Amino acid sequence: MATYGHTQARSLWDPTIVRKAIAGAFLKLRPRTMAKNPVMFVVEVGSVLTTWRLVQDAIGSRGDLLFELQITAWLWLTVLFANFAEAMAEGRGKAQADTLRQARTDAIANRVLAEDRFEQVPAANLRKGDVVLVRAGEVIPADGEIISGVASVDESAITGESAPVIRESGGDRSAVTGGTRVLSDWIRARVTSEPGHTFLDRMIALVEGAERQKTPNEIALNILLAGLTIVFVIAVVTLQPFAIYSGAPQTLFVLIALLVCLIPTTIGGLLSAIGIAGMDRLIQHNVLAMSGRSVEAAGDVHTLLLDKTGTITLGNRQATAFVPLSGVTDVELADAAQLASLADETPEGRSIVVLAKERHGLRGRDLADKDATFIPFSAHTRMSGVDLAGRAIRKGAAEAIGAYVAANGGTAPSELDAIVDRIARAGGTPLVVADGSRPLGVVHLKDVVKGSMRQRFAALRAMGITTVMITGDNPRTAAAIAAEAGVDEFLAEATPEDKMALIKREQADGRLVAMTGDGTNDAPALAQADVGVAMNTGTQAAKEAGNMVDLDSNPTKLIEIVEIGKQLLITRGALTTFSIANDVAKYFAIIPAMFLATYPVLGAMNVMGLRTPQSAILSAVIFNAIVIVALVPLALRGIRYRPTGAAALLRRNLLIYGLGGIVAPFVGIKIIDVLVGVLHLA
Repeated sequence: MATYGHTQARSLWDPTIVRKAIAGAFLKLRPRTMAKNPVMFVVEVGSVLTTWRLVQDAIGSRGDLLFELQITAWLWLTVLFANFAEAMAEGRGKAQADTLRQARTDAIANRVLAEDRFEQVPAANLRKGDVVLVRAGEVIPADGEIISGVASVDESAITGESAPVIRESGGDRSAVTGGTRVLSDWIRARVTSEPGHTFLDRMIALVEGAERQKTPNEIALNILLAGLTIVFVIAVVTLQPFAIYSGAPQTLFVLIALLVCLIPTTIGGLLSAIGIAGMDRLIQHNVLAMSGRSVEAAGDVHTLLLDKTGTITLGNRQATAFVPLSGVTDVELADAAQLASLADETPEGRSIVVLAKERHGLRGRDLADKDATFIPFSAHTRMSGVDLAGRAIRKGAAEAIGAYVAANGGTAPSELDAIVDRIARAGGTPLVVADGSRPLGVVHLKDVVKGSMRQRFAALRAMGITTVMITGDNPRTAAAIAAEAGVDEFLAEATPEDKMALIKREQADGRLVAMTGDGTNDAPALAQADVGVAMNTGTQAAKEAGNMVDLDSNPTKLIEIVEIGKQLLITRGALTTFSIANDVAKYFAIIPAMFLATYPVLGAMNVMGLRTPQSAILSAVIFNAIVIVALVPLALRGIRYRPTGAAALLRRNLLIYGLGGIVAPFVGIKIIDVLVGVLHLA
């Protein structure tokens, strides 16, 4: 089965998508649909009027029917090409949604009735609050929160990543998604969604674009385009009385052709496609955006807040070093620490066993026949360990082990305090190990910063984005992690209220704020932020609060999100510049042609050397239609983003798309005029 993460491999002109887009272009001709795009709605109304007049002229055998037929046909093609561009953008999202639907399942769920009893029911019959048991090899039937158990889960149907992930009760890795599969062990999960409202259902709706709303910038641009259209409608309507007065009355076909060529049809035809394609490009990076508004906001983000645990760091403290006291060997300390951790199923305990094996070749031993008694961790004693063959090995907090050693008649040397202090200053957690009355040394536990963080944060800095790490750690630990990760600032001992206050302060200063997080305690901040990116490995509350979900759970994915947001804004601005510049060239093609017979002096404005008035008008209409199709790839791919200032970006737009928008029609219309003459079309 193809996975979601591989849908990005589809080519731009996938034959299946193109065929569906062609059909969609005709379906979108409904007036109610077209009215959402004022510019193209005017073109459709003009096409209807010319069609009606063409039929009248054909019945009455009057007028230049070949010219009228061509104008009418190209006006309809202009509308269809614009619809095709939008349908292509939507089609790419729908193709990805079809792949996601393969993750849906009619699985049978084990609904728990009592502690040791369950019944098998169709997954569709589950309701919010039900508890299900999922064992190795079974599909998780619905979105839920694990309430007991730990399991390895294959989430490739959702994320496209082949590596399984560990899901367990408690903490920020307890959320599971319907349609994923348990590979080992078992879990009990409480269903958190009603049928038809699962995370997968929301993903499918999002990638299909069904939930997409216009952004404020897009609405403003639509208003501008509608305003320009109204201005040109008035100009063209008032032109006819002047034409009659001058003795050169114009036909309906010429007037509508002039109107369609002068209004910003290029950007009007591509505007929706640009917005939808922005969301589609995010999906190709395994990020789901809940709205186009969030994609656009990402392009102007100034401050990025990142939750430390699970976002910047792996989320669990890991053993990274054994630091023995004088007179104790590394192997002796590692052996004692491993013995004390063999029954410890916490991530920290498992990491100690693994580190002892990797560093010193010590393998976990079967102590079942050695009369070993394991001492579980207690919040009261703040220690855990094992009693074995007359030995009482303990590991725990420095104060707790110090008291334990003293109670057994021993003394903790000052060297131990120095090691503990050094590890704490470095941002780590010191775990002291003792064998009865004899301290052995310290295990250095630390939050492991995810790979390439420093380089990624440097890239964000180059974009002008300030990174702020948010953590509940003390300032000393927070400072060490911040320095290692390479963030610009940090907020230590942060409560949910502190995060909200920081975001509101930034927003009050006029800055757009992005927040990434994965925990329930991050949900308020994710909801307040302009761009809230929830990690897919996080809790359901976090994913529902944010307006984006990163399926790969990579906090620095914001680099791609920002680039795509900037692409969206730059592409829209560039094509708007190109479209308006186009009108200048089309003006020189049509206006001289309309009045050349009455005012021969206007021939000086025929700088393209177009053959006849009819050829000039037809060539301009044809160019106006095909330029939309020619720009579809640019609208779907977006203009490549390069970190640069606003002034440089404006110069680039004017030089490339402004100048190009003027030059391209002069060249294109002239070529079409020559072809029209060769083919005797006018």
